[in-house]
This record gives sequence, structure tokens and C-alpha cells, in this order.
Amino acid sequence: MEIKAADVKALRDKTGAGMMECKNALTECGGDPAAAEKLLKEKGLAAVEKRAGRATSEGLVLIKTDGKKAVIAEVTCETDFVAKNADFIALGEKIIDTAFAKNVDSVTPELSGMVLDLATKVRENMALTRLQAITAGANEYIAKYIHSDKKTGVVIMLKSDNAAVFQNSDVQEFAYDCCLHVAAFTPLYASTAEVDAKYIEEQTEIFKVQAKESGKPENVQAGIVQGKLKKHLAEICFLEQAFVKDDKLTVSKKMEEVGKAAGGKITLSKLVLFQLGAK
Repeated sequence: MEIKAADVKALRDKTGAGMMECKNALTECGGDPAAAEKLLKEKGLAAVEKRAGRATSEGLVLIKTDGKKAVIAEVTCETDFVAKNADFIALGEKIIDTAFAKNVDSVTPELSGMVLDLATKVRENMALTRLQAITAGANEYIAKYIHSDKKTGVVIMLKSDNAAVFQNSDVQEFAYDCCLHVAAFTPLYASTAEVDAKYIEEQTEIFKVQAKESGKPENVQAGIVQGKLKKHLAEICFLEQAFVKDDKLTVSKKMEEVGKAAGGKITLSKLVLFQLGAK
């Protein structure tokens, strides 16, 4: 039977498949566009399933917030070419908008289905690998930062005993700068209180060996160990790091200074860092 060019184009526009694929699908389905669309989708799904084991090291990190609620997500794909494709970017925005509107706080079948629809068209392994939602209380404020390459995203939530401080432009700027700081220095923990006791024990044993090799008296070695541990924790804990915009102060000291100037005490409520491919 004769397959009209207009029908081929219409099927291509709908599925994203190649012209010859669309023509062959219509021929195989006797010109039925619905059946041809189903056939192309099945073929696309089969192609995606074959690639399911392939690494998805490219993609996007996206954030949506209104200052009181935020959703951060990571959508991955195989190639940088697809990651920069307008359809893939639109997919990420659709996912984040849907999650925000529906108060979704984790990956759901509905959101994953959106990814599958595009994956079957481009026949590349894709996934919504992570999604997290943060909601601020009455005395909390949310700030965000997305790096220009869209591979690093940060959400910071601050809390105060005086909610009015979050109307202060200096406080808002500080919250944003905290996000910049996290993106630049990628701390492993928000504070020393979050560090796993086993990790501290392991590091302490390492520093004990190093101190022993110094040949100094045991009481001096103990001081060396504590000094090394304190320095190490200051390197990996956000609140103990030197602040990116004022390295004479730690983040916690700068937070205290900014809060005092604005008329309230500020503390950290939540820190979320998504780096593409990291867990």
C-alpha cells in the first residue's frame, strides 16, 4: 500500500523516530498511525532495555523553589550531546515542575514514566536518579544555587528565632553565598555532629600512627592527634570551614555575625548538595 509523506511526517513529529522508521512502521501496520506509534514505542523501549546497563554519567541537576519550599532533582543520561538537548532539558523542567506542584518528595512511577517516554524516542539509557523536597517552617528560609554547567546544585535552609531577619537583603545574600560555598568546597557533612563515630575512630587511628612516627612523647602525641582531627573535621564540615567570602571566619562564626547584625540568631536547618553522578 502507498504510505503518504504527510502521514510519515505526522508520525515522526509525534514519536521523534526517523523518517524511514516511521514509514516502515506504517507499512508494517497497514497505514494505521496508532498501531505504528505503538510499534515504534515498543521498539524504542526494547532499545532502551538493551542499554539499561550502560553508564549514565551525564545529565542535569535542577532546583525549583519559592523560598519556602524547594525540590532538587538529578536526571541522568549517557551522553553530553543528549544532556544539552532541548528535549532533555525540557524533560528535567517538566519533572521538577510536576514534583513541586504535587508536593512530591521522592522518585515516583509518574516521574520515572516521563523519563521513559523520552528514552524510547532517543533510545538512550536515562533515569531520574534522585529527587528530594525541602519545606521551610515559619522561621525558616530557603536559598538555592545551580552551577552554570547544571551539574552541581545546592539548597540551604536557615532558621532564626526572628523570622523578620529573612527580609533583610544581607541575610538573603549570605544564604545564597552559603550555597556558593557548598558548591565550591563540597563539604562531606553539615556539622561535626553529623560525622559518623566510626569515621572519627578510623581517622583518629590514622593520626595516632602518624603521631607515633614523629617520635615525640606520648602526651605530645595525644595533642598532635587532637590537632590533626580538629583540622580534618574543619576541612570536611560546612560550618567549620573558612567562609568563602570571608576566610578569616568559619561559616558558623559568619552566620553568627550576620544574624546579630540583622537582629536575630541564625542557624543551619538543612543542607542538600547534588553533584551529578555522586551519591
